[in-house]
Amino acid sequence: MWSKLTVDMKSQTVIKEKMDLEFKDLGGRALIAQYMMKNVPPQCDPLGSENRLIFCTTVFAGTKFTTAHRMSVGGKSPLTGGIKESNVGGYAAYQLADHGLKMIEVLNVPEKKGLWILHIDAKGVATLKDACQYKGVNNYEFVEKIMAEYGDKVATISIGSAGERLYKTASIQVSEFKSGHPSRAAARGGIGALMGSKGLKAIVIESPEEKFQVQYADEEKFLEVCLKLNKLVGEGAKTDPFRNIGTVATVDITGANGILPVDNFSGKLFPEYKKVGSNKFMENLATRGGKNKIGCQPGCIVQCSNSYNDENGEYLTSGFEYETIALFGPNLHIADLDAIAKMDRLCDDIGVDTIEVANTIAMCMETEKIQWGDAEAVIGLLNELKEGTEFGSLLGKGCEAVGKKLGCKRIPVVKHQSLAGYEPRNTKGTGITYATSPMGADHTAGITMGRAFDDTGRTAQAYVSNKLQVAMCFADSMMCIFAFAHVVPALPLLGELMGALYGGDTNFTRVSTMGVKTILTERAFNKMAGFTAADDRLPEFFYKERSIATGSKFDINDVELDALFDF
Repeated sequence: MWSKLTVDMKSQTVIKEKMDLEFKDLGGRALIAQYMMKNVPPQCDPLGSENRLIFCTTVFAGTKFTTAHRMSVGGKSPLTGGIKESNVGGYAAYQLADHGLKMIEVLNVPEKKGLWILHIDAKGVATLKDACQYKGVNNYEFVEKIMAEYGDKVATISIGSAGERLYKTASIQVSEFKSGHPSRAAARGGIGALMGSKGLKAIVIESPEEKFQVQYADEEKFLEVCLKLNKLVGEGAKTDPFRNIGTVATVDITGANGILPVDNFSGKLFPEYKKVGSNKFMENLATRGGKNKIGCQPGCIVQCSNSYNDENGEYLTSGFEYETIALFGPNLHIADLDAIAKMDRLCDDIGVDTIEVANTIAMCMETEKIQWGDAEAVIGLLNELKEGTEFGSLLGKGCEAVGKKLGCKRIPVVKHQSLAGYEPRNTKGTGITYATSPMGADHTAGITMGRAFDDTGRTAQAYVSNKLQVAMCFADSMMCIFAFAHVVPALPLLGELMGALYGGDTNFTRVSTMGVKTILTERAFNKMAGFTAADDRLPEFFYKERSIATGSKFDINDVELDALFDF
């Protein structure tokens, strides 16, 4: 049976026990939602003792199902003030599953200031170790030191100086499989600040001497269905631009259709978008010894990750993805892929969300603190963030705080969290998702992508957003959403897979109702935390200012938004 670790930072104790039976067939986002509703007071201080930091594996962790080793990180968000589940790849969830751990929960706050590492050794023994020597050490140097001590087979989950300083932009960085680079981010919602508030610098997980054996209700049936689904993903991946190029391929689509955010979501086109698109990316990989088609976790078939080198052929960053490129690039009027890669590396090292920080810097450009397109000035601000200067600390509070402080009239946030890399006036279904998702404006909550749905009327846009938000809830409980895209033609098989693993119902409704229950639970948590219908809205300028590129504005009315989850 799966186990969980309860880490009490006040008493400095670690207890290993069997996973609660009521959550036995849950994982990922679904588990975060139900566990938080039962154990975390919605009105608690996100950085106080009542909040919990939760790490958990997916429904299918420990099995041969491709991309089943995503990790969900949850708690009450220091940025949004609502429920937060941040989903991340990397090596950690695989290692946790091999130890038979479904979940780690971190309780309370330390009685005295300090830093600790939760170390899980090869025998599965978990202990808290003093980590004061790592205070202020950022993620790349930290992982290098940890691997020198424990070997390069460990998985790490860590915060940089941003998390220690409780920046609301702070991320939690997870090491990639094989390379060990701390480049996979549980980024959104300031979840790194929650980890910092607990005094937890890192979790270090050694490979187990004896691998945990998953218990199946019907192993033969599971392997049969699993093989079908893996083949389906494998076939789809052959022509998937995310595998053959990387998520940077999205720039080619959004840039040509007015969906790419430009100059702080101004609605303009960015004619130079190809300079940060797939052709330039692939050219740089080919000429500098970089690489794509890398899996961030064992057993990944899609392999959308990459390793990007600088002009001298030296490693610069990895997991270099669309959101970072879109928001540090065209949204800041920057068309230099190398400069954006340096920004990505800095953000991973400090441990901050590239989406939130890029939007925050857009506030500085909008108010002329720095000039549009000035990459050197952006790196200068990132270094202020790193050094913890007075203005750097303000940047650490996020887009909304900086926008208000500087008097910016156009602040692109929902539920205090800034928008991801899609212009909502030109992909309105995504705009509906931004407005209504319990997570705030989040790119993994259900983007409709493209403009196909914009011409079919408001009903279709709302319908698609609703269905995708539910789908993302159960996808983030089971697997990587990029692999999930190839499973969609055979969704009923997910019900069969669950039945073969846990027993009971094999109907797909078991999966779909998990998604519905998750999103309704998240919304209920937020309501008890103080959120109202007014929080399910985009910023006013999207309704009033037409996109310069297309002439479109966000015209979904309040009644339609309020009725979105009346299932």
